[in-house]
Amino acid sequence: MDQIKILLVEDSQEFLKALKEYFQRSHGFPVVGSAESGVSAIQKVQELKPDLVFMDISMPGMNGFEATREIKRLPNPPRVIMLTSHDDPEYRRASAAAGADGFISKTDLTKEAPLAIKKLFGVSI
Repeated sequence: MDQIKILLVEDSQEFLKALKEYFQRSHGFPVVGSAESGVSAIQKVQELKPDLVFMDISMPGMNGFEATREIKRLPNPPRVIMLTSHDDPEYRRASAAAGADGFISKTDLTKEAPLAIKKLFGVSI
């Protein structure tokens, strides 16, 4: 896989901007789109066909767990890594139950994202 296309799902505009910059500048991965809600995330996955979704857990309306469950029901779903400010065992269990392929605390993103991508896609970043 040459380029891993990334979709970012995050309701904080400030954090979303930082995420885009991190992946595009630091690693050259194309961020093909973003969504600010779970419902929008499902639509964007169908429309943009990303390889990887970084999914915020806490969002208004449909949360990241519900959106991940729906995304994983789609044909050829992307990999999904959950992002949260609340790194606790309950969230990790709920992420796994929703079908997520990984779980990263937002505070550890720059350290953990490259490892997660290498594990999921076999590429180093």
